[in-house]
Amino acid sequence: MLQTVKSKKSPLRGGSFAIVASRYNQRYVDAMLRAAKTEIRRAGGRVQIVRVPGAYEIPVVAAKLARTSSPKLSGIICLGVILRGATTHAQHIGEAVSNALVQIQIQHEVPVIHEVLLLENEQQARERCLDKKHNRGTEAAQTALTMSHVMKNL
Repeated sequence: MLQTVKSKKSPLRGGSFAIVASRYNQRYVDAMLRAAKTEIRRAGGRVQIVRVPGAYEIPVVAAKLARTSSPKLSGIICLGVILRGATTHAQHIGEAVSNALVQIQIQHEVPVIHEVLLLENEQQARERCLDKKHNRGTEAAQTALTMSHVMKNL
């Protein structure tokens, strides 16, 4: 069941965030990107956007940002949409991206928000990316803001 995501004025303020967004399945990713940018800016945060060709390219850029950004980023939001096809290719891409993103956040101690969605079909993509009530970009930004606050207070 999809959880309704409400955009709200966050008590968590500021921070510097990067969003790494795939160009593949651009219609869906762009909708998540717009929602994430809006949510971060609403909270007074700064946003750097980096576009990459596809989901598979997201981890290398996230790793470079985590390693070289100065000052250190408050969080990195990764956005992509992978639609399953007739082969297992999508599953392999999804697993590789997931495994890489978790390693990046552990190694660099920077929250890496994983919204690279592995979906069955375009209906699921429409629901999770184009529907404002369930937009995963908004949810990703809210998670990034929360994790930034958690990390500052450790």
